[in-house]
Amino acid sequence: MVAKQANSPARTDYAHDMSDLDDLIGYNLKRAYMVVQADFREALGQDGLSPRVFSALSLTIQMPNITQSSLARELGIERSGLVAIVDELESRQYLVRTAVPGDRRVQALVPTDAGRKAYADAVATVRAHETRLLSSLTRGERDSLLRMLQKIRRIEAE
Repeated sequence: MVAKQANSPARTDYAHDMSDLDDLIGYNLKRAYMVVQADFREALGQDGLSPRVFSALSLTIQMPNITQSSLARELGIERSGLVAIVDELESRQYLVRTAVPGDRRVQALVPTDAGRKAYADAVATVRAHETRLLSSLTRGERDSLLRMLQKIRRIEAE
């Protein structure tokens, strides 16, 4: 019987079949994120900021002089993973590392004027991308989705 199945033609018409995955929230969140991330990258262009770099810039704008350790914590990533992100922002001249008085081992991140300008442009583009991408949702649905996602994120802090 196994040999018979192996010789049968491959099936390609699965588009409308329900999968166990369709009922899993994690799977749907991941697939939705893939759609949002691809559109985000397209909206910001080939030389634009990646979602992680955009997030890091956003937080340094909102929290000037944040330390690299605090930024890593805020982003939910390892401090070692933050180094490449900060290096990219620094190479673009969007932020500078400064010494923290009293502790030469710690560096604070300070946005530059170029960083603030780049962020203002990027955040406007990202807002337009989200508005366009989520245009099939009502305002109430978008608000509910955002509240639910924030509620899930808060679980990590508990």
